[in-house]
Amino acid sequence: MSNGLYIHIPFCIRKCHYCDFISFPAGAAQIGQYLHALQGEMALVSAHMTPEEKNLTSIFLGGGTPTCLNSCQLGNIMANIREYFTWPAGIEVTVEANPGTLTLDKLKQLRQQGVNRLSIGIQAFQDDLLAKLGRIHRKEDISKGVTMAREAGFANLNLDLIYGIPGQTMDQWQDSLARAVDLGLEHLAAYSLKIEEGTPYHEAYKKGNLTPCEEELELEMYLYTIEFLKSQGFHHYEISNFALPGKESRHNLIYWLNHTYLGLGPGAHSSWRNRRTANPGTLEEYVTNISTGVFPAQVEEIITPEIAMAETMFLGLRLTEGVDLEAFVQRFGVRAEDVYGEAINNFVDKGLLTLKEGRLHLTRQGLPLANLVFQAFV
Repeated sequence: MSNGLYIHIPFCIRKCHYCDFISFPAGAAQIGQYLHALQGEMALVSAHMTPEEKNLTSIFLGGGTPTCLNSCQLGNIMANIREYFTWPAGIEVTVEANPGTLTLDKLKQLRQQGVNRLSIGIQAFQDDLLAKLGRIHRKEDISKGVTMAREAGFANLNLDLIYGIPGQTMDQWQDSLARAVDLGLEHLAAYSLKIEEGTPYHEAYKKGNLTPCEEELELEMYLYTIEFLKSQGFHHYEISNFALPGKESRHNLIYWLNHTYLGLGPGAHSSWRNRRTANPGTLEEYVTNISTGVFPAQVEEIITPEIAMAETMFLGLRLTEGVDLEAFVQRFGVRAEDVYGEAINNFVDKGLLTLKEGRLHLTRQGLPLANLVFQAFV
């Protein structure tokens, strides 16, 4: 099983209008408190881990915007990871970034500290859409950021794009995809915009001041993305993710293959030792727990074999290669067909699932209806 480490850095220059992740602007004092508490959590957690559990297969710093921290602060986190965990040579180490927070010095420092993959949230190449989303960067920052990343030595870049933005046209989406590919990236994640509760977008929607993208247009954008990126040599390996051969996100595959991972930092989640846990979502409570020697993570759910099987099915079906049915038997001692036969047969008959070479996966028709399929395994 994989042992992935996720570290949540909950700071942003400014929160985007669509974002419902745990993040907020912060001053030097709050960042200092966070870094001290994060080191404390690493010490507390690693003291209760076996040597095998400490052996990491991937590291991912997400947020928030990790690169709103300075080089010294990011270096502090990297040094602490090396102190409390085993960081084997050659593992994938990813840091999320916003183009508006990148400098060549910061990128060089990250590369020297062992970061070998950068995930840059660009979202769009049109300034009017970036402004609507509440992003702090503009289109000229994107190519500048990619150029600096290459100069710093990064050979594995992911770019995030969003489609289905209110007011976004098909031409704009096609232009964004083409510009992203022209930058020579290795990986692209294309997500449809969701209007989540508690965001400025949701408030605007409730007041009638925001019109969501039409479903037909959103579907057209998604299907175009698949065909266009395929024509550019990208492998569509997960519902929203595309990679050049061998550049699939190793860390995210841990989630989709339902392997174990540890989450540190405010609001971080873990799936560990057959338990699902979550850290407090506020910096204050997180810092208080650590300072008193209390594990910040609270058990949300015991992962029974039944839950693990269900999650292995619907998470695995996010992958275009689908669920390896023989691996399912080896892991759980039962056949997926014996547990979920009715659901599988139903969706195969409807043309949404197909069984091929020992793998169960979504069909092209099933991809846009994936959530409907997943619900049958919950």
